[in-house]
Amino acid sequence: MKASLPYKYITSVKNGKQYVVFDYKDKAGKRKRKWVSTGLPEKCTKKALNEAVEEIVADFADKWNNNQVVFNTAPKKNTEDESEPVVINQELSDFFSEWLTAIKPNAARTTYQCYKRIMERFMKYMSAEYPDVTLADLNHSQIQTFLNYKMDQGLKGSSVKQYYLAIHSAFMWAVKMEILPQHPMDKMVMPRAERHEAVFYNEDELNELFEVFKDHKLELIVHIAAYYGLRRCEIIGLKWDSIDFKKKTISIERKVVSDYDENGKPKLFVETRLKTNSTRRTLPLIPHIEEMLLEKKKMDKHYKKLGGKEYSTEFEGFVCCDPYGKLISPNTVTHDFHEVIKKNGLKMLRFHDLRHSCASLLLANDIPMKAIQEWLGHATFNITANLYSHLEYNAKVASAETISRVFGAKKEETPAESEQSAKTETESEKPAPKKSNSRKKKKDTPAESSHPTAV
Repeated sequence: MKASLPYKYITSVKNGKQYVVFDYKDKAGKRKRKWVSTGLPEKCTKKALNEAVEEIVADFADKWNNNQVVFNTAPKKNTEDESEPVVINQELSDFFSEWLTAIKPNAARTTYQCYKRIMERFMKYMSAEYPDVTLADLNHSQIQTFLNYKMDQGLKGSSVKQYYLAIHSAFMWAVKMEILPQHPMDKMVMPRAERHEAVFYNEDELNELFEVFKDHKLELIVHIAAYYGLRRCEIIGLKWDSIDFKKKTISIERKVVSDYDENGKPKLFVETRLKTNSTRRTLPLIPHIEEMLLEKKKMDKHYKKLGGKEYSTEFEGFVCCDPYGKLISPNTVTHDFHEVIKKNGLKMLRFHDLRHSCASLLLANDIPMKAIQEWLGHATFNITANLYSHLEYNAKVASAETISRVFGAKKEETPAESEQSAKTETESEKPAPKKSNSRKKKKDTPAESSHPTAV
């Protein structure tokens, strides 16, 4: 649609014919639509359609400028008015660009970038396989073919599911904004994501990890990740004002993400809007982490004094800065963590898996799943349960013992117990003595025996 004019217009297909649809507001501010037929069939050349559109738009513009456009207050029956379904014959690239612009103000930076990458890949595929398909032509089979293509490329079900959700969200917005009358993916089924079983370090492996990171610039970051299970962006987002040494608490209030600025250069962005409401949380300050933080704070003052004017103050107040005052980036954490464990021959796992390691240790020490949810900042209990229920072995052992007792599982008996059990069973099989109906006569007392018998 042309946004620079006081009205907008698009081409649309209805009943096998091409139309120009004008969108404008009447004097009362109510939205109106006017349909003008091009006289061309749905399948026509672009040249013919463009010529017809130019002529119709020029005529409408002339009428608009001369106040000759009729603002109908009530649509007539059987006329092409705004109440009828509209199918926008829009280029896919234009539509996705419009959608991304619309959602950007309310989407998290990482979510927006993810959607943008997915749409770029989807458009690259569509341009190669279906170059002439517009928004009005797109159907579920073409989208399904794209998802199948990504599966054939080796993407996991969970990744393909993200593609599905992003594209579905775009078309849901199109239906909501009345750009499409119905969702083109209604007949599709969401791809099934395989169950993810987290990789983690046990207690001994974590102690070995701490040893190899001793005096490394990531030492504090690694310890916080293992002890608190914080996400990478949450750790880098910690500031000294988030740590209360008097009340012994640490608060997760912001995050740091990597992105590109308007010039296309990498940049770190600080965001206070976290993943979910549960992500914003305050936890007890663990003594070991407190000692490390106090030492870090002391060293930061030392490095700042040594660096003088050369010391960077862009991220002053953040905990995870290097000796030059520069904030350690999320990408640096991922890269350096991988390099160190590889160099030292440790079991390979992602930095994010330290979060799983924290959860596994809590479970192993009988911490309830609900408490772990709150510690990790998961939005729902189900997320925690789905990720870590397979690690809850102690609960499974307790369940096995309980079910055994319910069904009366017998313990192995000793020979003495077996003999006693057999004797008891034999006695229980003997018939019970019969009861006598007559009462037992009492013996005569001396007084009774002296009396004569009545005849």
